[in-house]
Amino acid sequence: MNDNRSLAAWLRLTLIPGIGGETQRKLLAAFGLPEAIFAAGRSAVRHVIGDRADLLFDSDPTEAIEKSLEWTTQPGQALITLADTAYPKALLEIADPPNVLYVRGNPALLQQRGIAMVGSRNATPQGIQTAESFARHLAASGQCIISGLALGIDAAAHRGALAAQGHTVAVIGTGADRIYPARNKDLAIAIAERGVIVSEFPLGTPALAHNFPRRNRIISGLARGVLVVEAAPESGSLITARLAADQGREVFAIPGSIHSPVARGCHKLIKQGAKLVETASDILEELGNYDEAVPEPAATIPASNEPPLLAALGHGPCALDDLVERTGQSADLLLPELLTLELGGIVATLPGNRYQRLA
Repeated sequence: MNDNRSLAAWLRLTLIPGIGGETQRKLLAAFGLPEAIFAAGRSAVRHVIGDRADLLFDSDPTEAIEKSLEWTTQPGQALITLADTAYPKALLEIADPPNVLYVRGNPALLQQRGIAMVGSRNATPQGIQTAESFARHLAASGQCIISGLALGIDAAAHRGALAAQGHTVAVIGTGADRIYPARNKDLAIAIAERGVIVSEFPLGTPALAHNFPRRNRIISGLARGVLVVEAAPESGSLITARLAADQGREVFAIPGSIHSPVARGCHKLIKQGAKLVETASDILEELGNYDEAVPEPAATIPASNEPPLLAALGHGPCALDDLVERTGQSADLLLPELLTLELGGIVATLPGNRYQRLA
């Protein structure tokens, strides 16, 4: 790791508003390490970045630097710079690697080339179950699961990895000293204890909408491949998939019902060349990591023995009126049976008086 003097120079370079990543890289390319940038003086720096040199030399981020250095004195918290041997090698391959990473947990996990799993924050119960199942299987096969700690598919992916006693990385869009969303507090604590949380944003950075798409390049950059579980056609998950393709990573997508809004993004990706997957083993085979000793999770009910109502329900969301039509039974007769299936964890109720079976 860097000593405090060197680390303070990295922080000074990266904590000044108006000196973004591209400008920082220009300076690093011209002068070398941050200490050399500041030693070169205002005039030399002005030749490289113009009037922004005044921002660099007139700003005083001392308070933020001291806060960040103090943060690293706590167990399990560290800063990793672009020049650090602990910096993730996979991120050195992307076009705009972050110059400083704020890390909570085990930084060694950032060197593992795992599988990124992303998807809708408003995932269906089936999507949540699918994400957890895939993550469990992939983690049990030795893959590190990388996601963004958001509600929905992200959280399910992290939970699945932890349930398999596997490794997981959460790339967040706030400062590493914040937890967002608050509902994932317990999950974030578990990840910090058994995995790693990483952010490129300074401590104290709140949940700003434009930061979340930006962090997606780190999610895909750390991974060998990205799996999209559920996504709307214009969702942030598709941004991650596009970044993955640009970075030379594999892109996988799980198909869904043609009637489901959160399946259309996956279908769009498949049309564009993403690999359609039905099981976690499809991903492992594609990446050359297939292990037959790790079984796929079995379905809750064998298809041959499923109740007639489940057969009528099918595998996509279904309105109660459609079930009435398909079964020829009244809603009064169907509702108790649906309730029994829901209590048994076999069927989930969706908004709009719709139902969907769980795998």
